[in-house]
Amino acid sequence: MESVKLGKTNIIVNKLGFGALPLQRAEEKDAINFLKKAYNNKINFYDTARAYSNSEERIGKALSDVRENIYIASKTKSLTPEEVWKDLETSLKNLKTDYIDLYQFHNPPFCPKPGDEHGIYDVFLEAKKEGLINHIGITSHKNALAIKEIKSGLFETMQYPFSYLSEERDFKIIELCNKNNIGFIAMKAMGGGLLKESKAAYAFMEEYPTVLPIWGIQKESELDEFLTYQKENIKLNSELENIIKEDKKELSGDFCRGCAYCQPCPNDININMCARMSLWIRRFPTEPYLTPEYEKMMEKTLECEDCGECIKKCPYELDIPRLLRENYKDYQNVLSGKINTYKE
Repeated sequence: MESVKLGKTNIIVNKLGFGALPLQRAEEKDAINFLKKAYNNKINFYDTARAYSNSEERIGKALSDVRENIYIASKTKSLTPEEVWKDLETSLKNLKTDYIDLYQFHNPPFCPKPGDEHGIYDVFLEAKKEGLINHIGITSHKNALAIKEIKSGLFETMQYPFSYLSEERDFKIIELCNKNNIGFIAMKAMGGGLLKESKAAYAFMEEYPTVLPIWGIQKESELDEFLTYQKENIKLNSELENIIKEDKKELSGDFCRGCAYCQPCPNDININMCARMSLWIRRFPTEPYLTPEYEKMMEKTLECEDCGECIKKCPYELDIPRLLRENYKDYQNVLSGKINTYKE
């Protein structure tokens, strides 16, 4: 089993991390079963968050009896001391544990610091003093803010989007973490769901020994794929490198990663689906996206008023209204048969 150490922490885990956000979309019985299967196959790092609805509860139900053998990471999006305490108490209860190994600030719009006007870092310090959390981490989607947070020296881990679609500036985040002995946790290793070949994504991550990827797992079959890759010790080869090359060619530039930080839209547009519909219909079977429900969802994009709220909230600084217009036009061309889409 290949392992990775998270920076200056004492956390040494299987390099195959379990991203628990998608657990909320699975049936509870299924989720509990493949969580247990993950543990039985030596996966020992589980990343969740208070914002992931029932994800924490499912981890608690599945793994509380083996708590001493695993590492649990969770997060709070709250920005006041009172709400952070409330989130932490709820997470501990849901996870059926007395402590959280790694507690993370969940993509805050600023760099929390001890004694600042927000007061939330001080809550983390007090919680650590009381033994409720062991390590302090942070997650970020914005490159400049992530750099500031790493250089502050206040965080033991950084969780940041990283895949073979990442730009040069994102690779520098890893270099900076290594230089400062900060653990690097890779979210969105499958490009926000747009990468089709998990084997290529897995092999790419194997090239970075200090990176802990957390694979978002919603089905047992997805878990089985990654377990197989680890068992077979999959590494990059010419075939996988060609897949990566083609994906980078198609997905380079501005594209929606589906993080949903732009939501909610004042006009109830499902931005993180509509702004990347063109990619969905080219990279996956089109049938699920050509229903009356999806047509109605795409029609909703016509109500975009260019208010700019989504642009201000987008971590990738995308021109979202433009993407919505382009994706709507593309979708209409698919419906009319003017363009070809993905075929099995």
